[in-house]
Amino acid sequence: MNADLSAKSRILIMTAVEAEREAVLRGLQGAVSFDVCLAGVGPVSAAASTASLLAKTRYDLVISAGIGGGFQERAKIGSIVIASSIIAADLGAEAPDHPESFSSVDELGFGSSIVPVQHKLSSCLVERISGMEALVCYGPVITLSTVTGTAETASKLARRFPGVAAEAMEGYGVALAAHQLDIPVVEIRAISNYVGPRQRELWKIGDALKSLELACSKLPELFLEVTSS
Repeated sequence: MNADLSAKSRILIMTAVEAEREAVLRGLQGAVSFDVCLAGVGPVSAAASTASLLAKTRYDLVISAGIGGGFQERAKIGSIVIASSIIAADLGAEAPDHPESFSSVDELGFGSSIVPVQHKLSSCLVERISGMEALVCYGPVITLSTVTGTAETASKLARRFPGVAAEAMEGYGVALAAHQLDIPVVEIRAISNYVGPRQRELWKIGDALKSLELACSKLPELFLEVTSS
């Protein structure tokens, strides 16, 4: 982790909406060193909100947390996904001659659509959650401004990003704001639905919020373990 991380460090957790924030707070159970704030919906709002907070307060770790859609072959409903990388999936250009009809901003030479995560803490979190016999997956999480609503788009995304586990709308925005200040990042997603056709009557938002609470309940002890090692 960041060489400056210590027991006195502060951690910022960003959620899109209040229901997610409340689930995170229930999981933390009043633990000190954590601030849980609202990012708003979408990567632009998330980036702006996170950047504003980081300009006012020094944080040593930033976490994007919330519910999201899971890719059916990788993440089941009610499971937890810890990001191995955070990717802006729709940052690029349509390209008819490209195999996926899309060229990423990386391929265009205009920057990077990927923000790396804090692998040590992410991996340890996966181990802790697995020890609770919860379903947990470690894999890429993509960020979209428009969430997927068709099986065709879900298939394209799965081909474009091998091993992708989940999609949401805020991770890249939160991560980029932190990354530009050299602050390590983690993303946690609890799965409420499968990526594909929007069938809201099948979504398990309540179950996903419980899973988010469970995942966040491991953060205080894990943070203490890492800072004391």
